[in-house]
Amino acid sequence: MRMSERERSSMDRKIFGLGLSVEAVSLYILCAALVDEGRTVSTKSVTPTWNSDAAALTFAFGELERRGVLRKILSDLVGNDAYRIMDSAEWR
Repeated sequence: MRMSERERSSMDRKIFGLGLSVEAVSLYILCAALVDEGRTVSTKSVTPTWNSDAAALTFAFGELERRGVLRKILSDLVGNDAYRIMDSAEWR
């Protein structure tokens, strides 16, 4: 049985072939789950479920940004940044 567009997950399995850190892959999975729930991907929405320290979260966001997986779309300049998951064709 095929999943409808509405039921399809935002997670692209290509993430596992990019050679990213465990933290970056974990963050991507968390971000994809937020998108699937219709929630905003932001540092504020991720922090309550992140199970490592703040430095690891900052590093993971940076790694995903550098590789084109996430793009920062909004910042309040005090650490609450919002992101968009980019199409996997743009990942590097």
